[in-house]
Amino acid sequence: MDDLTTVAGQVTELAYALDTFYFLVCGALVMWMAAGFTMLESGLVRAKNTAEILTQNVGLYSIACIMYMLAGYTIMYPSDASNLFLQFGDGMLTTDDNSAADVIASGGETYYSNLSDFFFQVVCVATAMSIVSGAVAERMKLWSFFAFTVVLTGFIYPIQGFWNWGGGFLSESFGYFDFAGSGTVHLCGAAAALAGVLVLGPRKGKYGPNGQVNAIPGCNLPLAALGTLILCLGWFGFNGGSELKVSDVGEANAVALVFVNTNMAAAGGLVFALLLSRLWFGKADLTMALNGALAGLVAITADPLSPSPFIATMIGAVGGLIVVASIVMFDKIRIDDPVGAISVHGVVGVWGVLAVLFTNGDATFFGQAVGIASIFAWTFGVSFAVWYVLKLAIGIRVSEEEEYEGVDISECGLEAYPEFTSAE
Repeated sequence: MDDLTTVAGQVTELAYALDTFYFLVCGALVMWMAAGFTMLESGLVRAKNTAEILTQNVGLYSIACIMYMLAGYTIMYPSDASNLFLQFGDGMLTTDDNSAADVIASGGETYYSNLSDFFFQVVCVATAMSIVSGAVAERMKLWSFFAFTVVLTGFIYPIQGFWNWGGGFLSESFGYFDFAGSGTVHLCGAAAALAGVLVLGPRKGKYGPNGQVNAIPGCNLPLAALGTLILCLGWFGFNGGSELKVSDVGEANAVALVFVNTNMAAAGGLVFALLLSRLWFGKADLTMALNGALAGLVAITADPLSPSPFIATMIGAVGGLIVVASIVMFDKIRIDDPVGAISVHGVVGVWGVLAVLFTNGDATFFGQAVGIASIFAWTFGVSFAVWYVLKLAIGIRVSEEEEYEGVDISECGLEAYPEFTSAE
């Protein structure tokens, strides 16, 4: 009996180590998405605004980590966060003090480090804030952006995150299903971005007096393409890590399906966005193709486990079609989003949450609709109020002259491309 207990304990410890390591690696992949957002956005803005967009992205990541540690994690997961950062121990997520053998005998769940869970969650909140960065690019004051980052990552995001993943009313009372965050992460970030863009206003010269839309090309499409590919890589951690464990055959197979479906949705989104742009504009638009891939990823994030690979491809394909139409629509109503973030993460995020209904029999239209409405109303409403208070208190937009010269000089005191930059 002692030998069986020893073996059972060793098996449990091995599973604990494996699941903890898997969680940490997935978190590291999600952290790498920060590089993807940074490169994508720096490629899609003009050269004279590159240094600020880089500073925004590295700054928001660090602020998000600190604010989520100080407040966000406790708000979002109150039971798991108890004393996590005040005392050091083994960090195991346990429900009781059973021995390893007792856990095995009773079919108990595999444990993993509480700290690994925090690490995975903190890089996800940074992802939500990165969505905002691209939408408000080229005309926002840097320190106003950082002030909003404090509020979103410390309070706005965690509260609606609790509603879904922390045991709140969306999951418990309405059966809202969002596996990895099409709504909780992406719609949240896009709603905050939309509020900021409405308070901020469009870039100078983007829209003409007679309703025309003037294209403002980005400075470095190779960087934008690289950023998209980095995001595609990081998304395997984003969706795969949400499975939480990999230490048994069933979970390992589930993780494999999540990875395959994530990849296929991205492929479907890119191809169909490229086809639509060719039919609509007469040209194969690279920026639409890149956003199509990201739209496919956002669309499958709500449930990458239930569909077959073919259905996942089609879910991503619809996302790719939606994002092209949405980007055009936002320009027609004069909402200026330089990188298409609101369309990719917001409009397609809504599609992703609703797409769950086609393959997951446990989801209901009412529950998914309540989730969408709750997340959007909360995030947009509070974000709009915060942006407006910042506008009145310290201002959120640079002057017209500073915008013309480029925010790199006025906000950062340097240029990303000093040999080549000139006012546009």
